[in-house]
Amino acid sequence: MVREVAESCVDGVVMEMVAAYCGRFYAAKPELAARRIEAIGFQVGHQLSERYTMERPRFSDHLEAIKFICKDFWSELFKKQIDNLKTNHRGTFVLQDNHFRWLTRVSLDPSAESTDAPDNDSAPLGDTAAQTTSMLLYFPCGLIRGALTNLGISCSVSADMSNLPAYGAVNLHCTSYINQVKRGYQNPVETIREGTIGFAWATLGAAANTYNVQHIMNVIIIMY
Repeated sequence: MVREVAESCVDGVVMEMVAAYCGRFYAAKPELAARRIEAIGFQVGHQLSERYTMERPRFSDHLEAIKFICKDFWSELFKKQIDNLKTNHRGTFVLQDNHFRWLTRVSLDPSAESTDAPDNDSAPLGDTAAQTTSMLLYFPCGLIRGALTNLGISCSVSADMSNLPAYGAVNLHCTSYINQVKRGYQNPVETIREGTIGFAWATLGAAANTYNVQHIMNVIIIMY
């Protein structure tokens, strides 16, 4: 018998986890909080990928593994497939979700505006939105990296938050690492340099439906 829980409970756990690491455990160390959140996502993604591929044959190449992430893996997590997949055929893949469910749960703390910077009405609101969204995205990036690692693919998936415009759009610039060594069994962490290789973005704006928001997330994946 398969145990199931409500989707709202899972969403609540994810949001509370991010809030706990950012606000209580590592409030003064956001970089450490981000690493912890990504590490949790990595472990979860690794285990879920193991479960979802138990009865599947081994993938023959990277593209098949990425398609599995876009279709089956994402459907198990969010009840929908990735909306768009792009690649430069050199180990870089862009996964786009036009309605990323976890971003629909993001809300701002109204107390931040009055406690953080009483002389500036707009800066705390933008800073809070940027930090909340960027921290939340570390978890799905860890999910993807963990799932692909379980499939034998070494990769780096990361996201970086940019400015929050007044009209409510959130731009997520995704950066990763460029491998400087020949593909093999070498440790990529010791032989890579940092470089910007693409972008991911999310837009929060008015829409015609009752949810009144549109959410788009791109994820950049670099293969080693």
